[in-house]
Amino acid sequence: MNLNERLKNGQLLPLSDKPNNVSTQTDDSEKRLEPLPYRGSRDESKQRLKSILESMDKIVIKNENENMIYAIETSSFFKFKDDVDFLFSDDEQVIHYRSASRVGHSDFGVNKKRMKTIRDLYMEEI
Repeated sequence: MNLNERLKNGQLLPLSDKPNNVSTQTDDSEKRLEPLPYRGSRDESKQRLKSILESMDKIVIKNENENMIYAIETSSFFKFKDDVDFLFSDDEQVIHYRSASRVGHSDFGVNKKRMKTIRDLYMEEI
């Protein structure tokens, strides 16, 4: 997959009106989460994030470039797929992210919980 397809006007794709997605680049207060601050350089931050993603059983990194990581998480039982995007912003010194279910209406908070878990792991002291 071309990572440019994961962007619109230089930002992560907009969220749907369904409650099964979250992002750092939305005005919807119910779906907005805070971006991850860089921990050192972009490369150091990216490596830290990749290590976390690679340690998570159900997440597979599908594509990446200098400024983005695109991953998919597959649920254990129903095999539903969620798209997870990370966009590195050197200007802001943060990592923006978007996590969205591909199907269904509600995800029972799964995307928000996943991103909070990733955030907690990322923010842990080394």
